Amino acid sequence: QVQLVESGGGLVQSGDSLRLSCSASGPTASNHAMGWFRQAPGREREFVAAIGWSNDTRYYADSVKGRFTISRDDCLNTVYLQMNSLKPEDTAVYYCAARGRSLIDTRSSYYPYWGQGAQVTVSS
Repeated sequence: QVQLVESGGGLVQSGDSLRLSCSASGPTASNHAMGWFRQAPGREREFVAAIGWSNDTRYYADSVKGRFTISRDDCLNTVYLQMNSLKPEDTAVYYCAARGRSLIDTRSSYYPYWGQGAQVTVSS
């Protein structure tokens, strides 16, 4: 099992930056592909970014490409989402998820482990 805890959310203004962290713990916390998803009020949960276990593969949603960067520190069992040039439409609860295997996927149903979520609010 893997336990995930997100941190770093908050209220920022349009154009600001924010970094989310996701700390993983548990006997099988390593060797997972990791993903970030988000859910805005009244909308379905959507894929944001994912990173493979080897750190060589990264994939982003078109809406965040060029603004967000996903990275990981396997020594700390932590995944980061650096968010730059934030827009009001980025406002959502952001969830960290562990894939359960090394290959990334953009489908939320392929991630069995989830954090509790971190609120990100971007004001205009």
